[in-house]
Amino acid sequence: MLRYVLGALAAVVVFLSGAWGALALWYQLPGGSVGRVLGSVVWALLVLGLVALAVVRRSLWPLAGYGVAMLLLLVWWWSIRPSNHRVWADDVAQMLSGQVHGNLVTLHNVRDFDWRSDSDYDARWETRDYDLDHLVSADAILSYWDSRAIAHAMISFGFDDGRHVVFSVEIRKKKGEAFSEIGGFFKQFEMVLVAADEHDIVRVRTNVRGEDDYLYPLDLQRATMRTLFLSYVDAANQLHGRPAFYNTITSNCTTLVYRMARQMDPGLPMDIRLLLTGYLPGYLYDNGVLDRRWSLEAWTRHARITERARATRPGEDFSRAIRAGARTPGASTP
Repeated sequence: MLRYVLGALAAVVVFLSGAWGALALWYQLPGGSVGRVLGSVVWALLVLGLVALAVVRRSLWPLAGYGVAMLLLLVWWWSIRPSNHRVWADDVAQMLSGQVHGNLVTLHNVRDFDWRSDSDYDARWETRDYDLDHLVSADAILSYWDSRAIAHAMISFGFDDGRHVVFSVEIRKKKGEAFSEIGGFFKQFEMVLVAADEHDIVRVRTNVRGEDDYLYPLDLQRATMRTLFLSYVDAANQLHGRPAFYNTITSNCTTLVYRMARQMDPGLPMDIRLLLTGYLPGYLYDNGVLDRRWSLEAWTRHARITERARATRPGEDFSRAIRAGARTPGASTP
């Protein structure tokens, strides 16, 4: 019985690791689509052949050979390094960086695109100054494009002069490259931290890509907002000097924010809703970041900004428009 159990366990390990190896070769092997297909097929045939040999001969030596092959594959995998020097898509062509002088923060390469379609836009990158003494709000913005379980999460910081800047952790696509959830597990994309105007990074999602967006004002003290803002600046500078891969689970739009928040509150719990980002409002609500005078259901009803965003006209103050008529717990009862 023990022999059968160990054999079954070995089969599962070989199957899972073999499948991982085939996908790793598919996403990272150089040589174009032909090279990737050839490499994945050869790997799959090697794995199947060694397993068949182990079964026929009732020997562990073929599995030992598989272990050597997997070790060589892992050495190759670990040798793949992220880079900031590729031919990037226009909307992630520049890297954000920042300088802090007391209360004044200077951000370099703030994105300010005017989007007419995903392929038709006016591109602008600017250097902007922000005085943290005038920071008055922080909002979580969630953008849904397919499943209600998955959303892209961004944080928008507001200042008392009406300006807003949004920080968003995104994949850094190369020119002509499309997003892939599976590819996000296999070093297909580097990670980039974008700072942009709301009329750029929010409007392109609601008005160009047809996504459904929600804005949740966060119940944070000014000192906490300031610390979170500076954490984003620090993260941007780190990525500017040391590139990193995006990972669908471990390094995505919410895990970076979670790591920064843990620096302020080490007791902040890990939760599946940090991965299933569509349910992030429930996590924020349970941890007191959304005002508890409203229920979570009421927050979800009043947080939707999609229709207000789509009704905006060129030249209109987009940030003001998406907040026009919005209700908050302190102002009204749902």
